Amino acid sequence: MIERYSRKEVKKIWDDYNKYSLWLDIELAAAEAMEKLKIIPKGVVKKVKSKARINVKRILQIEDKVKHDVIAFLTSISETVGKEARHLHKGMTSSDVLDTCFNIQLKQSGEIILKDIDNLLNSIKKQALKHKYTLCIGRSHGIHAEPITFGLKMLSFYQEFLRNKKRLENSIKEISTCAISGAVGTFANVDPRVESYVAKKLKLKIEPISTQIIPRDRHAQFFSTMAIIASSIERLATEIRHLQRTEVLEVEEFFGKKQKGSSAMPHKKNPILSENLTGLARLIRSSVIPALENVTLWHERDISHSAVERNIGPDTTIALDFALARLNNVIKNLNIYPKKMKENLEITNGIFFSQRVLIELTKVGFTREEAYKVVQKNAMSAWQGNSSFLDNIVSDKKIIDKIPVNKIKKLFDFSYHTKKINIIFNRSLKKK
Repeated sequence: MIERYSRKEVKKIWDDYNKYSLWLDIELAAAEAMEKLKIIPKGVVKKVKSKARINVKRILQIEDKVKHDVIAFLTSISETVGKEARHLHKGMTSSDVLDTCFNIQLKQSGEIILKDIDNLLNSIKKQALKHKYTLCIGRSHGIHAEPITFGLKMLSFYQEFLRNKKRLENSIKEISTCAISGAVGTFANVDPRVESYVAKKLKLKIEPISTQIIPRDRHAQFFSTMAIIASSIERLATEIRHLQRTEVLEVEEFFGKKQKGSSAMPHKKNPILSENLTGLARLIRSSVIPALENVTLWHERDISHSAVERNIGPDTTIALDFALARLNNVIKNLNIYPKKMKENLEITNGIFFSQRVLIELTKVGFTREEAYKVVQKNAMSAWQGNSSFLDNIVSDKKIIDKIPVNKIKKLFDFSYHTKKINIIFNRSLKKK
C-alpha cells in the first residue's frame, strides 16, 4: 500500500525486517522443541539466539542468486551463527515457515483492526445517543418516506459494525493456525510434537491437517471479512456524501480553517474524506476474488497463491486500518444540522403522514383500496400544488364525513414516529 494510505503500526507488521524476525522466531521455537525431544543437540537455540542477526539487505542479495527466499534467509543466518545453524529447519519445509508467519501477520493486523472498529463504534454510539430524538426525514429510493431520527441512522451503523467485529473475531480465530508438518504434511521428517510446541509458543492453534500448506479457505474467510467491513465503511461514507449535497446539507464533513475545497471555486466544501473512503472500499474488496481463487491449488501445493498473498496481505490490512481510522475521524467531527433536517421535513407539506391517514380511514369503514385512492389524491395535490396535505385532508368531504377534523389534526403528530425509539435503542445497545 502506498504511503499516503498507510499507518505505522500495521505497516510495520508487513515490512521485511519484521517478516524475517518472525521467520527466526518460528525456526527458534521449532529448534527449542527439537532440543527438548533430543532431536538436535542441547544448547543450539542459545547459541543461535546470541549470534543470529537479521540483515535484510544480505538476505535479498542471496535471494537474487538462489531464487528462493527461505533458503536465502537460512543462508544469511548461517553466516552469522556458524555451524550451529545446520540444526535449524530440520525436517521442515519452506511453507511451514511461510504459512505460519503469514497467519501471524494476518492475526496481528486483525487485532489492530479490531481496535479500530472499537474506536469507531464508540464514536458512532455517541452520535446516536446525542441525536436520539433529532428528527429527520427517512428516504427510500432517495425519496422522502416517513420521519425517523438521525440517532436511528447512526444506531443502524453501530449495529452493523458490531456484527463486523464479531465476523473479524471469528476470522482471526480461523486464521490463527500453525503448520510444522513437513514437505507434504505427513510429519515424515518432523515430530508432530514440534508443531504443538511451536503453536503454543506463538499463541496459535495447530492445523489439524495440512498438505504442504495451510488450507486457503481460512484465508478466503479472512479477506471476505475485510471486504464486508469495507462495504460497511462505504455505506456510511455514502450516506454522508448524500446528506452533504447542497440541496440537502443535513450533515457536513469538518473543514479546517486553512483547508481548500477546489482549485477553481473558492466556495466549495467537498466531502473528500467520504469519497476517499468509497474508493478505498473498492480497493479492499478487490482482494476477495483472488483470495477465493487461492483456495484451489494443484494437489498438495503450487505457488500460484504466493504472488497474490504477498500483495493482498499487506495492502488489504493496511488500507482497512487506514480507512477505519479516517472514518472514525469523520464521525467524531461530523457537523450535524438539526435545523436543516427540520427544514427538509417541511418541504413536502406533510405528505409523509399519508400512511397514518390511510390506516385511520380503514378503521372507519373504507376499504384499503378506497382509502389509498383518496389519500394518494390529496397527497399528490399537496405535493404538486404546494398546498398543505393537512388542509387538503380536512377539506375532503369523503374523509371528514367519517373522521372529525380535530381527530384528523391529531394524526399529524411527529411524536407518533418517535414513540418506540427507546425500544429500538434499548435492544440495540443491550449488552449480550
